Amino acid sequence: MGTPRELVRYEQRFRRAGLPLFIEDFSPTHDIFNRAAPLLTLVFLAEMLGATSLKWHWWENVLGAAVGLLVLVGAFALLNVYRGRPFWSLPTRFGLPELGVFVLLPALLPLVPEWQWHQFFGIAVGNLVLVGAVYVVVGYGLIATTYWSLRRIVGELANSLASLVRALPLLLVFSLVLFINTEMWQVFAGMPVGFIVLSVIAFTLLSTLFLMVRLPKELDAIEDDVKSDPPLRRVQRLNLSVNLVIRQWVQALVVSTGVGLFFIAFGMLSINADIYAKWGVQTGSWSLTVGLMGHQMLLTASLVKVAVGIANFTGLYYSIALLTDSSYREEFLDNVSTELRDLFTARADYLALRAQVSQSVSGPIAK
Repeated sequence: MGTPRELVRYEQRFRRAGLPLFIEDFSPTHDIFNRAAPLLTLVFLAEMLGATSLKWHWWENVLGAAVGLLVLVGAFALLNVYRGRPFWSLPTRFGLPELGVFVLLPALLPLVPEWQWHQFFGIAVGNLVLVGAVYVVVGYGLIATTYWSLRRIVGELANSLASLVRALPLLLVFSLVLFINTEMWQVFAGMPVGFIVLSVIAFTLLSTLFLMVRLPKELDAIEDDVKSDPPLRRVQRLNLSVNLVIRQWVQALVVSTGVGLFFIAFGMLSINADIYAKWGVQTGSWSLTVGLMGHQMLLTASLVKVAVGIANFTGLYYSIALLTDSSYREEFLDNVSTELRDLFTARADYLALRAQVSQSVSGPIAK
């Protein structure tokens, strides 16, 4: 006969794998916002400064902040009484009343001294964005997923680099041709940093869009392969999709970073000041000369921009290759299938154990 403690171990395993929605009866009120209660409390209390003003004397601001703190704490204390909790206690359940107070009450403080409506909307929107971020990050296990991906990549870094060299010889040759191309340097060297950042974001969104289009088919294949029983609910499939997207992002980031560093090092060795002059390329806003064995190497802003541009293309290619190239599919999806097979087996055992515990206690399982 299973015990509630065994259920907790299963649920902890799902959370560590970045799949908290595999937990039955997972709810925002009990399982998401209460985990972020320390952060939300810190932000809530810090917003007492909304009751201050730059036009006041220091002692007036201290008094205003104290009054603001008293209003915030007192309001939540009264809400505790209304919700049947002890007066001085942190909420163990975050429903709409608690979230409404968190979003709107601090935003009202700037209206008291000077009717600062822009601060009212700024604080309210900021708090609402924070609530949404907490819901996504905690609810879909983004931190656990990212940590798992980094740990796996660090543990298998040598194999990943060897696989990269085997699978992308033509891409590396093509990238080298692009790197020593005058037009490539002129394009990226003259491009503002903000544009390069936007191109990185655009390529990331493009690779994510491609993955999301292909992902439903891949998930169906994985479920059929591992024989998930019972089938995943829609919200659990969404959790799994987010999990796989984060893993792809982390792997593409590692590969792109490695390629970018390679081209920075190669450029310092091969592109000197004379070549900059012949190509008509400026060094950029900054440059650094490094001596090595009598050779003067140049590290410039333009070199970094070109390396980032080449790395950006490589990251996009790698992201697409994860689902289309056989060698990458074997490395990415086959490893994922092996892990998910174990997780789906654990999920089936977990559901069976929940049914046993429910029958033994003749009531709902305590969270």
